[in-house]
Amino acid sequence: MTTLPWGLYIHWPFCVSKCPYCDFNSHVRESVDQARWRAALVKEIASAGARAGKPTLKSIFFGGGTPSLMPPETVAAAIAAARRHFQASPEIEITLEANPSTVEASRFAALKDAGINRLSMGIQSFDDEALRFLGRAHNAQEARTAIQAATETFDRVSFDLIYALPDQSAQHWRGQLAEALGFGTTHLSLYQLTIEPNTGFQGQVARGVFTPMDDDTAADLFELTQERLQAAGMPAYETSNHAAPGQECEHNLIYWRGQPYAAVGPGAHGRWLGAQGWQATRCHNKPERWLEAVERDGHGVDEQTVITPQERAEEMLMMGLRLAEGINLSWIETASGADIARQVNAGAAQQLSRDGWLQQDNNRLALTSKARPVANSVLAQLLV
Repeated sequence: MTTLPWGLYIHWPFCVSKCPYCDFNSHVRESVDQARWRAALVKEIASAGARAGKPTLKSIFFGGGTPSLMPPETVAAAIAAARRHFQASPEIEITLEANPSTVEASRFAALKDAGINRLSMGIQSFDDEALRFLGRAHNAQEARTAIQAATETFDRVSFDLIYALPDQSAQHWRGQLAEALGFGTTHLSLYQLTIEPNTGFQGQVARGVFTPMDDDTAADLFELTQERLQAAGMPAYETSNHAAPGQECEHNLIYWRGQPYAAVGPGAHGRWLGAQGWQATRCHNKPERWLEAVERDGHGVDEQTVITPQERAEEMLMMGLRLAEGINLSWIETASGADIARQVNAGAAQQLSRDGWLQQDNNRLALTSKARPVANSVLAQLLV
């Protein structure tokens, strides 16, 4: 089990502003001591590699926050540390999330030189009114310019869009998809707007500022999305992620396939696999607290808990069923150490299959296309 390839997640928690839909661990600070943060990231990566037993990395993912605000030299130092303290696969995927502001786009060449080989941009919309509603700091023209610059710099580019905005029409979303596909990128992440707890949008909905789109209309837009992307040769390989064949995000596949990954930076969550089985790690959320902990202890881990075989099997079922390829029950049983028969309601699985919600093929389970918009409901019936 310890020979499995790992992922490494690196969290940069700082943003220029807080978007009202965002529930990630992101913070706005007037200034950041870049040298101090660079040293701390390198130190925690070294600690993570030693504790994990220096496994082979299949991917490195810089998330946030807004990691494109990181100086390229900090990115380069983190990648170099990862290569020293882990083993790097020859085909390692190294992704960085970026925003399309002019300042950040000007760093693309330097980020490539630092070692980034895949860029993922938070575009969210090509409509200025929608961008203002979403609290984004860029406009639609900046988004278009940034995508063009990214595709000229990187071989692999992805970007995000958000749909099912209040009162959004099918015609409007169809136009957004047409423009997105026109750039020729090979990966798109297309998310329905979700009102998350403790976000600015939750407060606005509670005060009656706007009403979220109803579930039926949102489901219609989901179906439109699947049909349009399938026709364009970029089918959904996960509920919200679409890619041309072979262009799937390797790092996210590690999450969804239940493989191990280390995580460094404020609020980062990891799933470790070692001699003692599976463990969950979580770093301190507050940036300043994490920084002090790393400088004092060599790492910023705030919690490290053992995951029981049953808990890990349930996690793997819930994550894996988001994938179009589905899940292999034998693999989950081997990887988790759980008796999978005690995790899956066999009777419910048979009924869901008869009703067209679930596909079963020997040891493999997969959601049908009609089940993907209501995946949580299917999972609730499937899990014992």
